[in-house]
Amino acid sequence: MKKTRLYSIHEKLGAKIVDFAGYKMPVQYTSIIFEHKSVRMSVGVFDVSHMGEIFISGDRALNFVQHITVNDASLLINGRIQYSAMCYKDGGIVDDLLVYRINEKKYMLVVNASNKDKDYLWMIENNDFEVDIIDESDDYSLLAVQGPNSKKVVQELFGETIDLEYYHFSFFKVDGTEIILSRTGYTGELGYELYFKGDESFAENIWNKLFEAGKKYNIQPIGLGARDSLRLEMGYCLYGNDIDQTTNPIEAGLGWITKLKKTEFLGKDVLMKVRENGLKRKLVPLISDEKAFPRHGYDLSVEGVVVGKITSGTVSPMLEKAIALGYVESEFAKEGNKINFIIRGREIPAVITKLPFVKN
Repeated sequence: MKKTRLYSIHEKLGAKIVDFAGYKMPVQYTSIIFEHKSVRMSVGVFDVSHMGEIFISGDRALNFVQHITVNDASLLINGRIQYSAMCYKDGGIVDDLLVYRINEKKYMLVVNASNKDKDYLWMIENNDFEVDIIDESDDYSLLAVQGPNSKKVVQELFGETIDLEYYHFSFFKVDGTEIILSRTGYTGELGYELYFKGDESFAENIWNKLFEAGKKYNIQPIGLGARDSLRLEMGYCLYGNDIDQTTNPIEAGLGWITKLKKTEFLGKDVLMKVRENGLKRKLVPLISDEKAFPRHGYDLSVEGVVVGKITSGTVSPMLEKAIALGYVESEFAKEGNKINFIIRGREIPAVITKLPFVKN
């Protein structure tokens, strides 16, 4: 198992460490609920250095990115970011990712930790554009600073005003080392992500500077547990739960990033047919007032008949209600429809609602 350059910090803080995506990662430091609420109400820092950074460069870099992603990367300008996905030829999802346009001949693709080796090989296999594909994941550390007070903390770190718009990035320096700062995150809160190279001592220095800057805001270290509950309150998909190679982006509610008018991309023909023929199932958000804990894999039912499965579920720390995402047969997928969670043989009433579950 790999360790991030901040592993010794996590140990010193007494984090509960788990094996995740080939890394030893902190799942929590105090409690998931406390860490979750710290992000919603003030600011927290996540070590997400296990994520993958793959660089695409060459004269036909844009052509390649257009070929492998479903969104329209031609709309990007330097310093802009795009949420996208990659699909197999059968429409199944390879991964969801962020596309950073550094310049017209260079892009950074940020992919999920559990998929980065698979993604890299898949890109190599589909490289008909003579571009350079370089996996620099092991060279980068990545910190996510998230919450209403995140901008104040980041500004103090860099010693200057930060005016990044949502899904924009720029280059800054700390102690002479370049840092890519992006206004992104997977919590639904105002937030920033810092990508940087450097050894363990430099990574620890950045961590310590952030915590010094955030002391007045009661900044907290946040583990993967709260990261998951925060993203679920927003209804954001998690690869391996809500999306994978057996799901397509249309049924997963990612039609908004799937640009079928784009000239060509892998999986387009199948996705066109999916759109034309209609969906057999849809990913829907569900909420219940009952005391229950919906979990991945639990059945969903209507009048005793199973009509789908939960893909992600928890009790929302902010709402104190059971929330879930799950695929249901299309005829039952309308907002307001009553669907039951099947938990230990019992039907727990829930209803299809709007996203996000927690509205800021």
